[in-house]
Amino acid sequence: MQPTMELVRLAGVFILLAMLHAFSSVGLSMAQNSHHRDHRIHVGVILDMESPVGEMAQQCMAMAISDLNASPSHINHHLKLILHPRNSMGQPLKALSSAVELLENEQVEALIGPQTSEEAELLGELGDRVPIISFSASSPFLSREKNTNFIRMTTNDNFQVGAIAALVQKFGWRELAIIHEDSSYGNGIIPDLLVALHEGNARVAHQTVIPPQARDIYVEAQLYKLMALSANIFIVHMSATLASRFFLKVNELGMMSTGYGWIVTDGIVNNLPMMDRSALDLMQGVIGIRPYVPPSKRLHNFSLKWRNSFFTNQHHQIPEVNVYCLWAYDSVWALATAAHPTTSIEKKDSANKFAPLAANPARATGSDLVRTILHGKFTGLSGEIQLKNGQLQQPLAFEIVNVFGRVKRIGFWTQFHGITTGLNKSTVAIQSPSVRDMGSIGWPGSSLAIPKVQRIMPKAGKRLRIGVPIKVGFKELVGVEFDPVTNATAVTGFCIDVFKAAIDMLPYEVKFDLIPFTNSNILMGGSYYDDLIYQVYSQQYDAAVGDITITANRSLYVDFTIPFTENGVRMIVPIETSRSTNMWIFIQPLTVDLWLVIGAFFVFTGCVVWKIERNDNDEFKGPLAQQIGRAMWYSFSTLFFVQREKLISNLSKVVVIVWLFVVLILTSSYTANLSSMLTIHQLQSLPKGESIGLPLNSPADQRYLIFQPFKKNSFYPLRKVEDYANALRDGSRNGGVSAIIDEIPYVKLFLSKYSAQYTMVEPSCYSTNGFGFAFPKGSPLVPDISAAIAKMREEERLYLIGQNWFQNHSLYTNQDSATKVARLDFYSFRGLFLITGITSSVAAIVSYNYVKKESTTSQQQEVADKPVEEKFSPVSDIPSRRTTSQHIRRYSY
Repeated sequence: MQPTMELVRLAGVFILLAMLHAFSSVGLSMAQNSHHRDHRIHVGVILDMESPVGEMAQQCMAMAISDLNASPSHINHHLKLILHPRNSMGQPLKALSSAVELLENEQVEALIGPQTSEEAELLGELGDRVPIISFSASSPFLSREKNTNFIRMTTNDNFQVGAIAALVQKFGWRELAIIHEDSSYGNGIIPDLLVALHEGNARVAHQTVIPPQARDIYVEAQLYKLMALSANIFIVHMSATLASRFFLKVNELGMMSTGYGWIVTDGIVNNLPMMDRSALDLMQGVIGIRPYVPPSKRLHNFSLKWRNSFFTNQHHQIPEVNVYCLWAYDSVWALATAAHPTTSIEKKDSANKFAPLAANPARATGSDLVRTILHGKFTGLSGEIQLKNGQLQQPLAFEIVNVFGRVKRIGFWTQFHGITTGLNKSTVAIQSPSVRDMGSIGWPGSSLAIPKVQRIMPKAGKRLRIGVPIKVGFKELVGVEFDPVTNATAVTGFCIDVFKAAIDMLPYEVKFDLIPFTNSNILMGGSYYDDLIYQVYSQQYDAAVGDITITANRSLYVDFTIPFTENGVRMIVPIETSRSTNMWIFIQPLTVDLWLVIGAFFVFTGCVVWKIERNDNDEFKGPLAQQIGRAMWYSFSTLFFVQREKLISNLSKVVVIVWLFVVLILTSSYTANLSSMLTIHQLQSLPKGESIGLPLNSPADQRYLIFQPFKKNSFYPLRKVEDYANALRDGSRNGGVSAIIDEIPYVKLFLSKYSAQYTMVEPSCYSTNGFGFAFPKGSPLVPDISAAIAKMREEERLYLIGQNWFQNHSLYTNQDSATKVARLDFYSFRGLFLITGITSSVAAIVSYNYVKKESTTSQQQEVADKPVEEKFSPVSDIPSRRTTSQHIRRYSY
C-alpha cells in the first residue's frame, strides 16, 4: 500500500510540476506579447484650455486617439499614443514651463499644440530635443531655419494675401487702412500684404497697431483717429479674442453702418463657427476668407460623431467643427503614422527557439519622427496632408464668406484663377471664369451696395480745394459767375463737367470745393496760369482744374492727368480763294501713274471700238492712217462727250457706255480735287510780314515763332471770341491779324460760331499736349482720374460732354478743313479700270470670234452653191480657169 501511495504522491508532484511549467510558459509568452503590444509613445499637449480653440482641439485629439485604436486598417495595434495635456492659459512663459515639465517628468517624445505663434516661437528653443507640431501657429516669422524640428500643421498667413488683394481689387477699393495686432502673429503678414495690395493698385493710407492686451479705452482712441481720417475701408488681422473686443467698440462708435467696408483674415473667420449669436451680431456685413476644406465621407462621419458626443454630454449649444480642430486631429494621425516602429529584418533560425524574441522593434528618435512626418503624405479630415518646407502646402482654394445674418459662402479664390463662384467637384477647375458678381453680399448697415472709398485725409472732414481760372472769354470751357445778391459763385464749363464726371467714376468718394483763382495778372496775360500752377505746388490748392495746358515746365512742379482734349494747335484763317502761281497746278490733282493709266485706256478703248466697227461701219473705213485717227478722235472725244460717229455694233455700244461712266467719275474727281487745291488757304500762302494773333495766356510764346515768316513784335493780344473775329475782319493792313494761332479747343469753339467766314489749317510751327488737371507731386488721385478720363474717352462720354458745350464743333471729331489735299492715284480707281478693261476685252474677243465664224460660213456657202459637174469634171474646170485669168488681165488693163 505504501509503494502505491508513494507512486501516487510522485505522480501528483510530477503533474503539479508539469502544470507549473505549462503555466509559466504561457505566462512568459503572454508577458512577451503584452510587452510587444504595449509600445507606448508619450506626447505632450500644450493648449490654452480656457479658449474655445484649445478646448475643442483637446477633444478632437482625444477623438483621434480613439479612432486610431478602433481603426481596422490600423497596423500599429502595438503602438499606444499617450497624451499629456497641459494648460498654458494663453501665456507663453506658462507654455514654456509646461513643456520643460513634460520633458523632464513625463519623458515625452513630441509636443503638440503651442497654440499661438508667440508660444511656438518661445518653445522653439526646445526643438532640438523633440519635434514640435503646431496646428494653429501661422505667423510667417516661424520657420524651420530657426528650428529644424518645428512642424507647422497649418497654413502660413502669407498664403491669404493674394485672396485679400483680389477682393480689394474686385470691389474697386484704391485706398484703405490696415488694423493689426501688435504681436508676432499680427505683424508677420504685413510686409507681404502691403506688396500684394500695391501690385493691385491699392494704397494703404494708414496702419493702426493694437497690442493684444490693450484696454478698451486704447482701442476706442485708435478708432477715433481712423474716423478723423475719414477712413471707411479696413483690413483687420488679429486674434479672435482681441477681435471680439475690437468689434464691440466698432459697433459702439457707429463704424458698422452703411458706407463702411471690413475684410478680416482667416484667424478671425476660422473662429466664427465657435462664436455665439451676440458675437456674430457685432460683425454683420464683414467679408472674410478661410482655407477651403473639401467635403468627404470621412469628414461627414466625424461631424456626426462630434455632434453625438456633445448631445451625450447634454450641451445646450453644439459648436461647429472648425479647421483648427481638423488640423489638431490630423496632427495626431501624422505623428502616429511617423512613430510606427520598424521591425528589424533578420534571418530566422528555425532551430533557435529564441528567434521570435530577436525581432525587437526599433524605436524612432525625434529627428526620425520629423523626417518621416515631413516626407509623409496621407488624406486627413482637412484634405490632402502634405508638408512643404515644414508646413502645410498652400490650400487648393480659399473660401470667401460674408457675415450677413449667418456665415455664408459667397465665392472662392484660387491662386491661378482668382475669384470664382464655384469649384469643380473633382479638381479646383473653375466653373465660371468670367465672374462679375459674387452674388448678394450684405454690407454693414444691411446695405447691398458696395461701399465707396472716401479719400483718407490728414485732417478730419477736409475737402479738396480746387483752384479754377477766371476767364474773360471762352466761358464754355470754364465759366465763373458771381452772384452779388447771394454772394455765391457758380463755376461751369466743359472742363468742370469733365472733372466732375471723372470724380463720379472713382471707386471712392472725393469731396471738393471749386475756388476761383484771382491775382493781379487776371487781365494782364503773362503768367496767370503759371501762377495757378505754382499755387498748387505751394499747397495753397489741392488741385487746379480748367483749360490748363500741359507743358514740360509746368510738369516740373505738379503732376498732370492724361489730356482730356486733342493735342496740338491750329491756325484760324479767313475762307477765301488763293490763286496759285504754279502754272502746272492743273496736273497736280492726279498722280503721274494715274495720268499714264488714263491715257493708256483712252488708246485701248479707241482700238477696241475701231476693231469692232471697221467691218460694218463706213465711218471707220478708209486708209489706215485715217482709220487710226478716227479711232483716237472718237476715244478722246468721249472726255467731253462730243463724239459724233454713229456706232452700229451692240458690243461697241456696251464698251462706250462703260467707258463714259469711268470718264464721268474721273472728270468729277479731277474737278473737285483741283478746286480744293485752288481755294484752300494754307499757312505757307501767308505773305511774309503778316501779323499773327495769339490769345492772352496762350502757351504759344513768341520764341516758338521767331523763325516763322511773320512780322515780328506784332502779335495781337486776344481774350474773347469776339476779339478773334474783329482782329481777323480788320486784317493785317488795318491793325488786325491775318491769322490766329491757338490750341484746338479754342479754335473749334470759335468755329462753332464763325464757321461760315473762317476755317482752320495746321501750322508747322509747334504743337501742345492738350488740357489736363494739375495735382501736387505724388498725388494718388492722378492715376485714378487719368484712368477715369481714359474710360470716358472709350465710352464716348467725353464726346457727349463736348457736344453739349460746342454744338457743331466737338473737341473729339476731326473737322480740320485745312488738311493737305491728297493727289488722286491709280489705287483709288483701280476698280473702275478693272471693269472697263474686262468689258472691252470681252467685247473684242466676242467680236473677233463672230467675224471669224461668219467668214468661215461664207466660204462654205460659196463652195456649196457651185454645180456638181464643175466640182468634179477636170475638163470643164480648165475653161473656167482660163476665163478667170482673162478676166484678171482685163481688170488690170
